[in-house]
Amino acid sequence: MTHIKQMLDAHPWPGHVDREVLAECINACFDCADTCTSCADACLSEEQVADLRKCIRLNLDCAEICSATGRVLVRQTEYDAPTSKAMLEACREVCRTCAEECEKHASHHDHCRICAEACRACEKACGELLEAMK
Repeated sequence: MTHIKQMLDAHPWPGHVDREVLAECINACFDCADTCTSCADACLSEEQVADLRKCIRLNLDCAEICSATGRVLVRQTEYDAPTSKAMLEACREVCRTCAEECEKHASHHDHCRICAEACRACEKACGELLEAMK
C-alpha cells in the first residue's frame, strides 16, 4: 500500500470516489511528473538535442501539469469537482500529447520509451478517475 493510499484511508473526509482509483491516479501523476522531468534532462544530454526540442518542451509541460494535478487531487476536504475534472482532462491530454512525441524518439532513445510508458499510464489513470467521478 502506498503512502498516498494510506493518507486517503486515514483522512476523515469521506470523499466522493473510490479511494483506490483516486490513489492510483495520484501516484500515476507524480510518477509521470518525475519521469518527464528525467526524460527532459536526458534529452538535453543527447548529441542531437535540437531534434528533441519539442520533446523537451512537452516533457516539461507534462511534468508541471501532472504535478499540479496530483497536488489538487490529494487535497480532499471540500474538493471542487469541476476543478478536479478540468485538471484531470488537462492532464490526460498533455500525457497523450507527450507520449505521442516521446514515441517518435523511442526507437533511438530508451528514456523516451520509458517516458511514453509513464505518460500512457497516467493518461489511462486520469481517464479511469474521470469515469469514477461520474
